[in-house]
Amino acid sequence: MSIKPPLTDLPIGTSDRGFYRGFSQIVTISSKLMIGGLVIWAIAFPEQSGAVLNSINGFILASFGAWYIWTVALFVLCCAALALWPSAGRLKLGQPGDRPEFSNFSWFSMMFGAGIGVGMLTWAVAEPIYHWNNNPEVIQGLTNGGSADNIRMAYKWSFLHWGLGAWACYAIAGLALGFFSYRRGLPLTMRSSLTPLFGARLSGSMGHLVDIVAVVATILGVAQTLGFGVEQFVSGLTRIGIGGLTNEGGTANTTGVIVAVLVIMAASTASALSGVGKGIKWLSNINMVLSIALLGFFLLFGSTFFGLQALLVGLWDYLIAMPDMLFRVWTGDGNPDSVASKLEGWQGGWSVFYWAWWIAFAPFVGLFLARISKGRTIREFVLGAMIVPSLMCFVWFTWAGGTAIDLELNGGAGGQIAAAPDGDKIFAMVQYMLSPWLGWAMSVMIVVLLMTYLVTTADSAVLIVNTINAAGDEGPKARPHIIFWGVALGAVVTALLLVGGLKAIQTAMVIGALPFSLVMVLQCAALIKAIYNDGRRAQAGLATTVIQEPTA
Repeated sequence: MSIKPPLTDLPIGTSDRGFYRGFSQIVTISSKLMIGGLVIWAIAFPEQSGAVLNSINGFILASFGAWYIWTVALFVLCCAALALWPSAGRLKLGQPGDRPEFSNFSWFSMMFGAGIGVGMLTWAVAEPIYHWNNNPEVIQGLTNGGSADNIRMAYKWSFLHWGLGAWACYAIAGLALGFFSYRRGLPLTMRSSLTPLFGARLSGSMGHLVDIVAVVATILGVAQTLGFGVEQFVSGLTRIGIGGLTNEGGTANTTGVIVAVLVIMAASTASALSGVGKGIKWLSNINMVLSIALLGFFLLFGSTFFGLQALLVGLWDYLIAMPDMLFRVWTGDGNPDSVASKLEGWQGGWSVFYWAWWIAFAPFVGLFLARISKGRTIREFVLGAMIVPSLMCFVWFTWAGGTAIDLELNGGAGGQIAAAPDGDKIFAMVQYMLSPWLGWAMSVMIVVLLMTYLVTTADSAVLIVNTINAAGDEGPKARPHIIFWGVALGAVVTALLLVGGLKAIQTAMVIGALPFSLVMVLQCAALIKAIYNDGRRAQAGLATTVIQEPTA
């Protein structure tokens, strides 16, 4: 059977005049209505919206928990296969003569800052402590929570959630977008990644639906990250002496939420207006330098040997146990007090939640990774986007989180770190370790670092949403649209935090991630089909990339 040339033209209708000039009105207006409706509903009917969202969330966790576990396992396998497949790994995300736009340092900085930096500042300390106290081995009676024999388990599970599985979600979305946009010349938008499966039909309503799902998932996924960041930002402001922003329990109050969101979204919108090559690039470089400085503090003055041992042993445990952890699904037996039901509840609250978070974040990070990775090979992209950031997370978790565990276990912290709210744990730790003045100075640096991460994440998200809405146009966007999505993102975070706290954001995010998880599974199939057919085209002497018109 003869092989057809690849699809290199996917027209998407956009307005040629008026407020929506250059934008797909169906995608843009539908997305705005959905996000705006969620905000209004959450504020006007907080009890009803909370009950409905929780009901849907409960159904998804009960019915689709295994789906989330197995889809992320599929993404890891697919990335590994594409990197190891010789003919696939050599292919460039672009034309044969394309070269990377950004240096490796800027590439890693932007990738890490947009992909995971904010959540890492919260969870690098909080999550190892959580798993040190409770994890599947503790539930099964194999180890003892809060004791020395449970340290290895704490890192095995922390690495699962912040390692290759997380970055495989981003890599699949980024590969699919970069491959079809820069090799085929198709629009840099989510629908283009499914063209081997659905062809030109994606120009119409099917493609609009895919892009709308991507925009909504992006807003909810980024809202989850910003929600954690807002809580931690308020904790940091309180630690450095700005009062009146927290409740008695240490969580952000209404004033704290509003102040934090206003500051973050104003700065991020201003950065988004300057574009990727200016504000986002420089902010990413700044937060990478500050991250290295903070990590250097933990390496030099934290539990250095403890952290090194946790890193090496944790990596070994993670790699050995990864196949089982990636594929295992725990199912309850109807008895809430049984081990089986407790394991199911733990997996739903941790692994399923994380996989939904990374999937919801994938359209944003994936499109952003594609945007900054033009000219790199598939193998280079997979190794750079999965291994390097994973190792960076592991180092953070073992030295920052390891220092916290060591101080609680051997250093006399006496629960000061473990008892602090999640976002406050890192501040509680540095202030316990240092004198009052040095602790204050270190807290200021962490607040500045957190601010740069939050701004980088939010402004990148705004630009990505506008790129999808503009049918993949990477050029300058109309200022009102950038401002709208900056305000909308801030409104989602504020509304959901005020009516239900982080739990409301988590619930909305898990719901929004489900339809996009199907899109990502289809992206895996589309990539493999396209690369296989390109091999056949090359053997037949057919072009596999778009033929560029010569410039005058």
